[in-house]
Amino acid sequence: MHDEPSSSPAPSQAAVPAPGGHGPFAPFGLSGEAGTDAFWTAARSPVSVPDGDGGWRTLFLWRGSEAVVDFESWSPPLPLHRLAGTDCWYAEVRMPARLRVTYRVLAGGAAHADPLNPAGAGADRSLAATPDAPAQPHWPVVGADDVPPLPRTRLRWTGGLPGGRRTARVHPVGGGGPVVLLLDGDDWLYLHPATAAFESAVAAGDMQPVTLVFLPAKDRATEYACRPGLWEAVGGELLPLLAKSGVPADPDRLVVAGQSLGGLSALYAALEFPGLVRRIAVQSASVWWAPGAAESADPLGGPLGGALAERLRGGPDLSGLRCAFDVGEHEPRMLPHCEVVEELTARAGAAVRVSRSAAGHDRAGWRHALLRDVAWALG
Repeated sequence: MHDEPSSSPAPSQAAVPAPGGHGPFAPFGLSGEAGTDAFWTAARSPVSVPDGDGGWRTLFLWRGSEAVVDFESWSPPLPLHRLAGTDCWYAEVRMPARLRVTYRVLAGGAAHADPLNPAGAGADRSLAATPDAPAQPHWPVVGADDVPPLPRTRLRWTGGLPGGRRTARVHPVGGGGPVVLLLDGDDWLYLHPATAAFESAVAAGDMQPVTLVFLPAKDRATEYACRPGLWEAVGGELLPLLAKSGVPADPDRLVVAGQSLGGLSALYAALEFPGLVRRIAVQSASVWWAPGAAESADPLGGPLGGALAERLRGGPDLSGLRCAFDVGEHEPRMLPHCEVVEELTARAGAAVRVSRSAAGHDRAGWRHALLRDVAWALG
């Protein structure tokens, strides 16, 4: 998902030491003659070692043809370099402290997951974290070839916007409980195994039982902009459909969780539909948004907090709102926008929780915040 322009400087690449008795990648714990079958059998990627300045040198490896490492955010794509006389392509990347990223390898005209990394995110992405990145309990390691099971309950609804009917999937966790609406639901079904993570959190006692409702988006820029259509459809169509299927959605307990433009939409709903949305968990909300901003040369260059900050300055009563905010600590241009909205939301009377994740604008860093903040929003 690339809602935000890249705002971090490109990381530098350092030269791998010249081949020696222990192999060119010995500083990374990879010994042997690079490019041999024995080397590839033992190789893993990526591997990080301290850089001496508080950050990390991280080695990415690829076997075969010319390739590029493409990050979800944080960095522009980086080319891999061939180790002369071998089928080994590599990049040594300087990474800051506390970073978790999603990446893929672009080679042969296609995108690939990293075959040397067991942690996948869908069929063509992988996850990497520096050794000092905080743990993400409850999220299982899922390989690129693994297919997470889909919830069996499906609801067909219009979504209230152009694009036709769509399918919302429903999964009771721990027997079911308050409804949690997951915006961009297909990403949490197919890229990151949210059902398994929520099941683990409930089983561990870190969260009460909930009922997950995965809402797919067809046109995010339209559906998640500050417009009423989606939320009129949620209140007027989706929640009644849930009730008919045996899943009552009490507005006093309903939680909406969204990221990026989805986070913007969740906060908009809390402001404009307070009878419907009173608990939200948002990560890296695109609160820079204002009419026309997305089409400008610098979408994040407008007034801090965008249209929602202007609305919040109008003095709404948010005393009935419980709102968890999270944003990546490696999103330097997002942080000022989010800080303004966080302060204004609290000033309007909402119960507010603020945190920062060890990531850029990336679901790899939002996963733990999603579980933790939904649990907090439920109280």
